[in-house]
Amino acid sequence: MRATRTSTDPTRQLDVAADLLALLADTTTEPRFDPQLEALTLAVAADLPVLLWGEPGIGKTAALTQLATTLDLPLTTVIASVHEPSDFSGLPVVGDDPATQGVPMAPPDWAVRLVDAGRGLLFLDELSTAPPAVQAALLRLVLERRIGSLCLPAEVRIVAAANPRSSAADGWELSPPLANRFVHLRWTHDHEVVVRGMAGTWPQATLPRLDPHQLPQAVTFARRAVCGLLSARPTLVHRLPTGEADRGGPWPSPRSWEMTLRLIAFATAADTSREVLSMLVRGTVGDGPGLELLASLDRMDLPDPEVLLADPTAAVLPERGDLRQIVLDGVVEAVRRRPERSRWDAAWALLVRALETGAPDVVVVPASTLAGLRRDDWDVPASIERLAGVVSLSRRADQVAARIAAGARR
Repeated sequence: MRATRTSTDPTRQLDVAADLLALLADTTTEPRFDPQLEALTLAVAADLPVLLWGEPGIGKTAALTQLATTLDLPLTTVIASVHEPSDFSGLPVVGDDPATQGVPMAPPDWAVRLVDAGRGLLFLDELSTAPPAVQAALLRLVLERRIGSLCLPAEVRIVAAANPRSSAADGWELSPPLANRFVHLRWTHDHEVVVRGMAGTWPQATLPRLDPHQLPQAVTFARRAVCGLLSARPTLVHRLPTGEADRGGPWPSPRSWEMTLRLIAFATAADTSREVLSMLVRGTVGDGPGLELLASLDRMDLPDPEVLLADPTAAVLPERGDLRQIVLDGVVEAVRRRPERSRWDAAWALLVRALETGAPDVVVVPASTLAGLRRDDWDVPASIERLAGVVSLSRRADQVAARIAAGARR
């Protein structure tokens, strides 16, 4: 056996090694719900620049490679940190008569290849290791898609990746102007996805399926959501963080709110899950404003109290307890604004329906408030007896808790 190995042609052995490498690289994909991958593909479909934040070796580059393969887009990778600012702003080329013709800014070869292809995925890797001068040169590329005198085609999508400064090689904080141009997504690993991928099957990256019949409604809904929040909270229109690290992440500005509006419209037309929408919204305007917007979206979907009072037997109440509480409080407030006997009775019927279909604790406060709205000439409806026990039990529980707290203070 040793003699055979010694006499084996080294070139042939390299061919066998190449065959083994090909077998290892031969993987497949399967449909699987992966929220961060779905968030990435939706932002790509919305034609918004995306920045993936993750520790080294987490799989950011592999995810982009697989995305480009699945979407059949040519992948162009540019390591931002090893380029000069002129590589993105354009290289000056002196012509025959610069005094009259000027000095054009020639684009780099990778940009020319993208234009020739007419479509593609531009991957700006190691963004957090790019010095400030390079970051400044990237501003026009990310926002306007211009490199020198060349404009990238509309079918080119831009995705970047960065490591946190603590784990980046000679890392820098992202400048606020550059950070505000991206949708920031935290890229983490899922144990099951990694194990199944090592076995040869990775999640399939697919563009969201947009319902063509929902496009006008999706745009209207997105505009109502963003404009409604900013009308009620004008200080959220532009809020530059005070900390340097926070400025390098998502924060609210007119530009990022416009991006958020687009993401909500796409998510609505694609019927995207709330988890994915939350990742996108918080990755565009930040956690605080993003959570406020998500809460206002929940309230936009709530039924109109007047509709519920008009036909309590057909009422459909939210499943979530917090949203159900908001609806019932709104019903009681509607009765307070226009107190009538029929509306008062209808509100009691709604509280009974809530008691029958959900947790009893959410009806305690609305029932107590509604009872206080009774006029002297209004008869007590029979349905109120079904709520009396819940309210009484809640009051006794509060009294016991108060006595225990009082005893603990002694």
